[in-house]
Amino acid sequence: MDRTVTPNALKPPIAVTILIGTAAIGFLVLFLILPLVIVFTEALRQGLSGWWQSVSDSDSVSAIRLTLLVALIAVPINLVFGVIASWALGKFQFKGRSFIITLIDLPFSISPVISGVIFIFLFGAHGWLGPWFEAHNIQIIFAVPGIVLATIFITFPFVARELIPLMTEQGSEEEQAALTLGANGWQTFWRITIPNVKWALLYGVILCNARAMGEFGAVSVVSGHIRGETNTLPLHTEILYNEYNFSAAFAVASLLTLLALGTIALKTYLEYKNKPRGQA
Repeated sequence: MDRTVTPNALKPPIAVTILIGTAAIGFLVLFLILPLVIVFTEALRQGLSGWWQSVSDSDSVSAIRLTLLVALIAVPINLVFGVIASWALGKFQFKGRSFIITLIDLPFSISPVISGVIFIFLFGAHGWLGPWFEAHNIQIIFAVPGIVLATIFITFPFVARELIPLMTEQGSEEEQAALTLGANGWQTFWRITIPNVKWALLYGVILCNARAMGEFGAVSVVSGHIRGETNTLPLHTEILYNEYNFSAAFAVASLLTLLALGTIALKTYLEYKNKPRGQA
């Protein structure tokens, strides 16, 4: 008996297709497109001059500078860590490897607020290490170092998690061949390992940077909300909103929204560049 399944037999009924498509489009409109429209509509409610006045305010400029500073510190550190961790975990097999991978995923499973509280317990005035830093006149919590540490903790898995599966799949045959042919360790690393993972590396850095600039929970706990000093863009947006300065709050939020859209565009471009030729 011939039980060959024809392509038409695999197609769902037209009514089901329309229903699923309508539900998907409705979900996108309700939870993605509509919030974007609201953000930019409210941000521009007082015109471009009002928007510019809100984002060029001294407190807003300070928040922008701090956000960029934190990202400029956290992202390169996580880049170095991610490459080293992925190289060790992707190219070698050893006892404890799975446990280390689980530890790298830890920030994904812990609430950002809890992450901030952890740093309070470590570096706060009554924390484990706080009295020593206070005795040496070094302030971690409610200062820029605490914000940087919290951001590094929240974002350090992004680069590593992009590279580990790829390096594991690629194996170490090419590196071993290069070493056999006389290349040294650095030559092998820069000419074989990095070129093979360059797109995943850039992808991880982009996601890490976007999360670093948009982090709220952990930074909110350790920052102290000192206006003009320890407020990043997300914290500054919250303060403006709580003060019922909605237009300014949405104007600052539009900067973060533009960052998110730029991240998506760059991510899409990298995926396109990394797509095998001939693939639709």
